[in-house]
Amino acid sequence: MNFLEWVLSITLLTIYIACVFTVCSLTFQKGYRVLGWVGIFFPILWLIGAVLPPKEGSQFALRQGMARQR
Repeated sequence: MNFLEWVLSITLLTIYIACVFTVCSLTFQKGYRVLGWVGIFFPILWLIGAVLPPKEGSQFALRQGMARQR
């Protein structure tokens, strides 16, 4: 591998890890566990799960409800 391939690989790996900690965790918090697990192989599913409204009873929905009551 030449230098440019190393730089591209490290950049893409860094973006993937950042998505794991942000978008993937939001997908799981909203209650979309299947999208979270399948998103490991197809990361676009994490984005879909993060944009969808939260499921009833999910951590995200409960936190939103508590914030609205304040």
